[in-house]
Order: sequence, then C-alpha cells, then structure tokens
Amino acid sequence: MLRRLTYATLLVAGFAAGPAWAASDAELIARARVIQDKVISIDTHVDIPANFSTDAYDMMKPGPRGQLVHLPTMISGGLDAPFLIVYVGQGERNTAGYARALADAFGKFAAIHKLAEQLYPDKIGLALTAADVRRIHASGRKVVLIGVENGYPIGKDLRLLDQFYDYGARYFGLTHNGHNDLGDSAQPDQRNKEPAAEWKGISPLGKQVVARLNALGIMVDVSHSSEKATMDMIAASTAPVIASHSAAKGVNDHARNLSDAGLEGIKRTGGVVQVVAFDPYLRPVLAEKTAAIAALGKEMGTDQPGAFGKLTPAQVAAFDARMAEIHKQWPRAGVKDLVDHIDYVVKKIGIDYVGISSDFNGGGGIDGWSNAGKTFNVTVELVRRGYSEEQIGKIWGGNLLRVMEQTERHAADLKSGKK
Repeated sequence: MLRRLTYATLLVAGFAAGPAWAASDAELIARARVIQDKVISIDTHVDIPANFSTDAYDMMKPGPRGQLVHLPTMISGGLDAPFLIVYVGQGERNTAGYARALADAFGKFAAIHKLAEQLYPDKIGLALTAADVRRIHASGRKVVLIGVENGYPIGKDLRLLDQFYDYGARYFGLTHNGHNDLGDSAQPDQRNKEPAAEWKGISPLGKQVVARLNALGIMVDVSHSSEKATMDMIAASTAPVIASHSAAKGVNDHARNLSDAGLEGIKRTGGVVQVVAFDPYLRPVLAEKTAAIAALGKEMGTDQPGAFGKLTPAQVAAFDARMAEIHKQWPRAGVKDLVDHIDYVVKKIGIDYVGISSDFNGGGGIDGWSNAGKTFNVTVELVRRGYSEEQIGKIWGGNLLRVMEQTERHAADLKSGKK
C-alpha cells in the first residue's frame, strides 16, 4: 500500500495535466506499476559524499542537499540497486597527490561497506556479482554495488586494481575531468590550460589497466573519456565495455556524450550504454544559464573539487535556494528528454545495449526524476513510449546484469587459461 500511495502522489505531481487523468492514462500508470514491481531497477551512478554512512548522511534518513538517494525513497520510488561511486577528483600527479586520493578512495569504500555490513544489513546488501544482485533482491532487501569514477587514485600502481576489486569495485572509469596518467579526458582542465589531448587516447599504462580490469572481472567504463580514448578502450578490451553515465551526441552534441561510432563500438564489445539524467548532457543549456551557475559557484566557492563538503548547512541551503531560482528561470531537462536519448540509442544499436543512470549527488537530476523517490516516473514514460515489460526489464537492469555476467565469465576463463 505504501508503494501504491507513493506512486499516485508522484504521478499527481509529475504527470497529471488536468483535473483528472484520462482512462488511457490510468491504464498506462497501472501497467507501469506492475512492471516497476517486477523488474530489478539498477542505477549505475550515484555519487556519495565524504560524510557518507555518518549521522550527517544516514541512508535511512532524508537529509539536506546531496542526499538524493536514501533507503525510504528507494523503496517508495522503486529504485532497487544503485552503484555507489568511489570518486576522487583529479589532482596533482605526484606521490603526495596520489596518496591523498588513495586515502579518500579507501574512505569511500569503507563507508559503503559500513552501510551494508554494519548499519543496515537487514535492509541492504552489497553485491559483488550479478548473482548477488538477484539473490539480495529476492530476499526483499535493496542492493548496492560499487563503481570507481576516475583512475587517478591508483597513480601508476596497477597492483591497486586488485585491492579495488577485493573491496568490491565492479566497474572502473579511467578518467574524469582533466587528463591523467591513464588517458585523455573528454573535458580537459581549462583552469590548468590543459591541451585538448595529452596521450591522443589512452596511455600505455591505460592499456595495461584495461587488460588488468578484464583479468579481474571489473567492467571497463568509458564515461568521461575522450572520443579517441573511448575508442582505444573499446579496441583494447577483450570483455564488454560500458558507459556508466553518458548520453548520445546524436541528440545533443556535448563533449561528454557518445558519438554514433562510440555507441556502435560499445555494442561490438557486447557492452551497455547507461543513459544519464544530467541536464547539460540531455539538451543544450543556454549560455545565460551556464554563466549564472558559474557566477554562483565562484561567489560561494563551490567551483572547486570537494568544495560542497566544506559548506555549513546554512550555506548549503542558501546555495540551493539560489540554484532553484536559476532553474525556475531556465528549466532543467525532464524525463521525456532522458527517454529521447534512450530511444536514440535503441534505434542506433538495439534494445540489448542500453540502460539508465542518474548521477544523483554528482550534478544529476532532472524534472520528474530529481531524486530516488521519483524513479517510477521514468518507467511511466517508457511505457508511454510503447516499450514492453521485457524491454523495460532490459533497460532498467537486465542488460547491465548480462554485461556483469559476461565480464565475470571472461575473467574466469582468462584465469583458467581457456582464453
């Protein structure tokens, strides 16, 4: 009953255009509700702050800005399995920089383990395999998985990949904003006047990283990598490749989005493209809005990596209020824009190679899907577009689980000498 009441509330807020729904709308919503309850909905990119699994960010309690995913809203919205992200921003490429980044990365690994193993093991479980995802979901609990965004914390030490695997990392993105020792970023660091390319793709070390990820059974993630680096990873990987949180350049020509060649390359590997609910990737943002957001960031000191973690609650509230005014003047993309990108990917490479991600807590969130509690709205739009239950099951998680299983089998074959 709780889920049904919540779904109704969501749809009143997000989809009712008049005083009452048409009968066809009611039927569509009922069909979507049945599907949502059957599928395993996987969101492959949810960032976590440094204070995750503390009183300041308790997954059982709603909280301030940045806490867009917590267990009650996962339940009410129908989100089953987020990948929680071990992310450390690009920093100095020297011994001290690597050491700081590695400490921050292990801190986030520890916080995720604390959530699942100490705080709420009766409500949520950490999955290390695709079979774990299905087992934990069948037990009635929510699932968490771990992804790594930005290979910077490993520096030049490949041995750390084994430790990351042991701590639960099941996908690994080589780059973020700014080039690093593994490859070129889709968005060079303009503040440091980086060139458009440093390695003209992935570096020799980056190729070794791809090989080691294949051997361990960690999915190779091309999101945030340049076009050439993306194609290099696709060529180098002997296992399926994913884009954990990207969209399609054919719909919106953004540097972070995948070209048609990138989409087709990921399909060739048997991988999956997880379309992300990130406003600027889904549709062009007016220059005036970009300038307003940049000015606010500069004014409040939030334009530097890790800055939000240093704000007081009052400062966070003030920032949110200002951002709300900006979004009111220039509205964000919505669920329909997200599904436009899904439609495009399906038409280009097929229903078996597309999934969904939010990038919640990392800038993601759109009208209609601004937090985990509104996840059902995405399913409603998929049903509205004519996707079947089987197809929606693939989009929401079935395709990603297939890729996980293939990656696991490939690693086992490499270890046994079959490949």
